[in-house]
Amino acid sequence: MIRVSVLYPHKEGARFDWAYYLGMHMPMTARAFGAAVKATSVEQGIGGGAPGAPAPYVAIASFIFDSVADFQAAFAPHAQEILTDIPKYTSIEPVVQISEIKM
Repeated sequence: MIRVSVLYPHKEGARFDWAYYLGMHMPMTARAFGAAVKATSVEQGIGGGAPGAPAPYVAIASFIFDSVADFQAAFAPHAQEILTDIPKYTSIEPVVQISEIKM
């Protein structure tokens, strides 16, 4: 199993429209990925490690797939649609990490 994490770093003055992200973008990705995606989660950063510190990330989305090949097969046909939607909800450039789930 693998996890595709899409992280939106906290940047002063950046825009992030939660209503659009949760109401439009995430449902669109769920439809695009179809049965290939096994689980999806969205987290909103609320703080850093030290008391009162800002969260390092505004948002983190996670998608679970059986394999990297399954992710690539699900993403590739919809990549343009997904990527061109990003400016509609944020001015932050996302960071993507693909990880193998060990536990």
